[in-house]
Amino acid sequence: MTPRRSRASNPEQARDVRQQGHANALAFASAIGMQADYRNDPQAKKGVIDPSGDSHSLKSGKKKWQIFLYGRGRFENDDGFQALNGVGELLIHCIDTFPPEFDDYRRNPNPSKERLRTPMRELKDRFQRKALLRAFLMKSIFNGGEVNYLTVLHEDQYHVFLNSDVVRIMGDAFEVTNSGSQGDNPPEQKVLFRHNGRNVGELEMRNDSLRHYQQVRFNMHIPQAVSLLLTIEPSQAFNEQVMVYGAAIRRFGNWNRG
Repeated sequence: MTPRRSRASNPEQARDVRQQGHANALAFASAIGMQADYRNDPQAKKGVIDPSGDSHSLKSGKKKWQIFLYGRGRFENDDGFQALNGVGELLIHCIDTFPPEFDDYRRNPNPSKERLRTPMRELKDRFQRKALLRAFLMKSIFNGGEVNYLTVLHEDQYHVFLNSDVVRIMGDAFEVTNSGSQGDNPPEQKVLFRHNGRNVGELEMRNDSLRHYQQVRFNMHIPQAVSLLLTIEPSQAFNEQVMVYGAAIRRFGNWNRG
């Protein structure tokens, strides 16, 4: 069997992404009047903590956002995933459809792909419940509400969205389906979050490299996600560099209002 080209980034690319993320966070902190020693907590998805003490998950780029990339231990030990009406267990089930050794999978991938269809189909079925879908999005994007804002660098401006607005508009808009057959791959290898006939989010297994084998990845396509977020109304300029949307207008920037 001819080895399939890995989609995994190399360490240099990953380092460049991290450095760009740090630069964007510093630029946003400066745009809202903070000093270079702003607080952050990258491990908790908190890219910037603003002067009000609210936290921002800062996103940028042109193709995809990686919302999470987690292994078995995260879903076993994180109470937030365990509380999602069986979603945590189904994600563990996805992982367990693959053999422990990457080489065993690569020698014969088809049985794992066939087994994966069952939990992926069950996840899709669970997410037909809008309340559960919204809870999954809140956990995945905002660590269960621990992070207050999604702040997106788009067309040289920072766009600030409150977590509840993001979860509401995505939860309402998403049609949740499974992927179809692609080449030699059977159907139901992914859970797709679609809007207006286009994929916005994809929940899938990483099976293309040893480094991330047996991990679950949740990605969002940036153009489609941003297009959806920008429908949140109203919008208001905080300054030339920062736009604020929806319910965030009443909350963001309170440190400037005395």
